[in-house]
Amino acid sequence: MTDPNTPQQPDYSAAPAPSGQYAAAPNTQKTNVLAIISLVSAFFISLVAVITGHIALSQIKKTGEQGRGLAIAGLVIGYIGLVVGVIVFIFWIAVIGFAASSGNLNY
Repeated sequence: MTDPNTPQQPDYSAAPAPSGQYAAAPNTQKTNVLAIISLVSAFFISLVAVITGHIALSQIKKTGEQGRGLAIAGLVIGYIGLVVGVIVFIFWIAVIGFAASSGNLNY
């Protein structure tokens, strides 16, 4: 028998499962490394972002890894960077050509 004056200890063995938004299981799938590289390099070297983004999408399709959104974001930002780079290059060629034809180049 137990002593009636002793406070009863709670039974932790049958604790209910937590409910709500914090009870989600951790994500065990890994993210494709090239997808991460694609997104990060899109802000620095657009060509690397485009190449690694396409490779990452191919790998994700085969392996089922996470990171498809990262690869697509890297591709979009990379292609935008390439287009802007080509426009800037054409603009500078036009400026140099205009300056050379007008005779305003001072060496």
